[in-house]
Amino acid sequence: MAIDLAPKVSRRPVLDRLRRDRRAHIAVPLLFLLLVAAAAAPFMSDSVSATDTGRLLTGPSSRHLLGTDEIGRDVLARIVAGAVVTVGVATITVGAALIAGTVLGLIAGYRGGWVDTLVMRVSDGLLAFPLLVLALTVVAALGPGLRNALIAIAVVTTPRFARVVRGEVLSLRTRDWVSAARIVGVTRTTIMRRHLLPHLAGTLLVFAALQVSTAIMAEAALSFLGLSVQPPQPSWGAIVASGTDHLSASWSLSVFPGLAILLTVAAFNLLADALRDALDAHRPDLAPAR
Repeated sequence: MAIDLAPKVSRRPVLDRLRRDRRAHIAVPLLFLLLVAAAAAPFMSDSVSATDTGRLLTGPSSRHLLGTDEIGRDVLARIVAGAVVTVGVATITVGAALIAGTVLGLIAGYRGGWVDTLVMRVSDGLLAFPLLVLALTVVAALGPGLRNALIAIAVVTTPRFARVVRGEVLSLRTRDWVSAARIVGVTRTTIMRRHLLPHLAGTLLVFAALQVSTAIMAEAALSFLGLSVQPPQPSWGAIVASGTDHLSASWSLSVFPGLAILLTVAAFNLLADALRDALDAHRPDLAPAR
């Protein structure tokens, strides 16, 4: 009876490495709680708007686990409802910026010439301003509101993806398999879609996770300034802003939503670091995508 002494090779090396990464052990449960809160928010609409006039600006108690705000609304219920805005920012703004930035970066990096110059000069012009300042400018032009805040964050995040993708494409387009595809008559669109884009997936995944944390901070800042979510819809930044007027009476009103922002941003950053190390450790040599 023959004994197979060959080492077993995992078919999912990235996932196996993530399972052993302590940063992923911290990030994944926190993000799971965020998704659970966002999913539970629609069923808590009554609790979000309900007021307990006998308990204004109270601290944590058995009746209100995280206290109440200035008109007696439950802080925990409002934080849970605010998770919907956070998940929306993470998916809509970063998703739109990912798609638009990838397309622009692919075209600019592969075609070169005046197209590359135009895309990169516009990107450099947008990146010259701090993200929050540029987002404030866009929101000021469009008007306050969650939709306009999402548009502003997506617009200012797109150049970041475009520059990252363009840099990767510049190093890939000189590969022999790209030249061979060009020689046999493969169209530019097919080369970008089938040969270049698959090699960008890992980089884009890590960069998107990092940009999610930046987008969440930007939306929280806009909400804090009253330029994003409008009352009575709750948002973590808006809850923090309302608590700053009552810090002497109730510390919990600002601390707990601020802690929610901190933990969510930290979770995405930890996940991005874990993904980067897992992908780099098992990154194969660049070869034509099949």
